[in-house]
Amino acid sequence: MMASGQTPEVLFWVGCAGSFDDRAKKITIAFAKILQQAQVSFAVLGSEESCTGDPAKRSGNEFLFQMQAMQNITVLNGYEIKKIVTACPHCFNTLKNEYPALGGNYLVLHHTEFLQQLINEGRLTIKGGTFNGKRITFHDPCYLGRGNGIYEAPRELIHKLDSELVEMTNCKSRGFCCGAGGAQMFKEAEKGNKEVNIERTEQAIEVNPDIISTGCPFCMTMMTDGIKMKNKETQIKVYDIAELIAQANDL
Repeated sequence: MMASGQTPEVLFWVGCAGSFDDRAKKITIAFAKILQQAQVSFAVLGSEESCTGDPAKRSGNEFLFQMQAMQNITVLNGYEIKKIVTACPHCFNTLKNEYPALGGNYLVLHHTEFLQQLINEGRLTIKGGTFNGKRITFHDPCYLGRGNGIYEAPRELIHKLDSELVEMTNCKSRGFCCGAGGAQMFKEAEKGNKEVNIERTEQAIEVNPDIISTGCPFCMTMMTDGIKMKNKETQIKVYDIAELIAQANDL
């Protein structure tokens, strides 16, 4: 990137899930294909990218978080990165809101925000037709919606797909966690009557969607597991919004 004397428009922060989780890798590929179609010059850090420290911080290990954050900030500042886009709300929230205090000041966008910007600028067009007549419900990731107030960008993208957006009772500022936040993704659930992701899946099934759309790899895992538990895999599909746009544009 720097060796060739080029400065990319954005740094695509892939994140741990997008790099290592087989399901989330598909989101990474779909988003990269859209960026290429929109002729956005972007770079990734590759092996120089490390975990943002979100799971460590949420589980109470502030020391480990600061170590991980400082390592990333050193790399990002070394490359003089100004603008970052990521498909993970956990990375998004940490980079945007918690890195500035440690010397990491960047313009950070969630991928749904960036895709909406590309459409507004005329650089990206979403082909209609593929999802015509499909009922799509959107699950608000906690760190995207209630954490950072981003509700409309993902919904505007769904409208562009010529599909019918059907809202769950618990949506937007009244959203409901998928059950993976706060580092819960990486531990067994505590005792209770029902798993959180099952409760959320039931709320989604109530509105009879063809597709549950997400904007977070953690939510993707939890909602997919919920659909499997309910034996609804053949009727209801779970996709990230980037995947839906990639499908619509035959990428």
